[in-house]
Amino acid sequence: MLNFDLTAEQEEFRQQVRRFAEAEIKPRAIELDAKEEFSVELTRKMGELGMFAFLVPEKFGGMGSDYLTYVLAVEEIARVDGSHAATVAAANSLGVGPIAYFGNEEQKERWLPLLAEGKGLAAFGLTEPNAGSDAGGTQTRARKTDKGWVLNGSKIFITNGSTEMTEVIVVQAVTGEVGGKKEYSNFLMPAKGTPGFTSRSIHGKMMWRASNTAELYFEDVELPEDSMLGRQGDGFRQMLSTLDRGRLSIGSMGLGGAQGAFEMALQYAKDRKQFGRSISQFQAVGFKLADMAMEIEAARNLLYKACWLCDNKRDFKKEAAMAKLYCSEVMKRVVADAVQIHGGYGLINEYHVERFYRDQKLLEIGEGTSEIQRLVISRLLGC
Repeated sequence: MLNFDLTAEQEEFRQQVRRFAEAEIKPRAIELDAKEEFSVELTRKMGELGMFAFLVPEKFGGMGSDYLTYVLAVEEIARVDGSHAATVAAANSLGVGPIAYFGNEEQKERWLPLLAEGKGLAAFGLTEPNAGSDAGGTQTRARKTDKGWVLNGSKIFITNGSTEMTEVIVVQAVTGEVGGKKEYSNFLMPAKGTPGFTSRSIHGKMMWRASNTAELYFEDVELPEDSMLGRQGDGFRQMLSTLDRGRLSIGSMGLGGAQGAFEMALQYAKDRKQFGRSISQFQAVGFKLADMAMEIEAARNLLYKACWLCDNKRDFKKEAAMAKLYCSEVMKRVVADAVQIHGGYGLINEYHVERFYRDQKLLEIGEGTSEIQRLVISRLLGC
């Protein structure tokens, strides 16, 4: 028997996050976007709400919740603002996730309680100037020494990589070669007070302007032996596992963003009068709204099923790629129609829908482009 109902606890938390997003984030979203300002205040408030504790076991101060609850929360934030949803998604899936899943007890004890409380953020240093879709092109290297490792290289487009709250960065580096192929390992690097490490925030972005995106530089950064995450050579496997789960959170951003844009378009269409009646009563507009609602419902079912597979420890790689791809492209179609329904007003930044139109594009690029998702799906189909 299929059951599509959320648990009482999931629904209660979802409504709590929605109330917070409406009351705290929405009134400031346009201003923060215009200023390209990462809000420490709002991020800490999200931490107080438990938004960074989902993947942290209870013994380390977290919620130890199922993945669907986490995705629901990201969806509700994205329904109001993509930038703050990005902060939450990256901090959990890409930051906390690798430590919670692959860290040893000492590493978990050191970092997870701080991250779960929202007093600090974690980031994942993967993408490089010459290594995007081709993660195997990583050039950052870690050289073994008597004291540990020495790290040299750079990263780019790292969410949460350069804020005053950033405490630890998971850095992927080449640590050698095995059978003529690069060997990758991940390291936990303190973001503050580490000699040789510098970061720079990227400005002038089209989207997610109130989230932090950074360039990271490592110049003879000395790391102790116990900074390695898991075993030497586990880095690529850890990265793939991290991205599988990260695709679910990106999917939730697409779903939440589509839902928010749809609700704005529906309300505007009911309020806007032309030729003596609401434009929602015109078939051209009504059909757009019907298609938007239908695609959102399909996206929600696909994403939630992928989360169910993940929570039940079933293989979810294919469904995660499908959910990320479909939810991202559903939001693309929904925000385009939402702007069209708003007409000229949809092009003005005092209307939230204009920001949604810009924010959507990143979802087709970040954590695996739409082209890469299709490649992943086709390979899992045996093509």
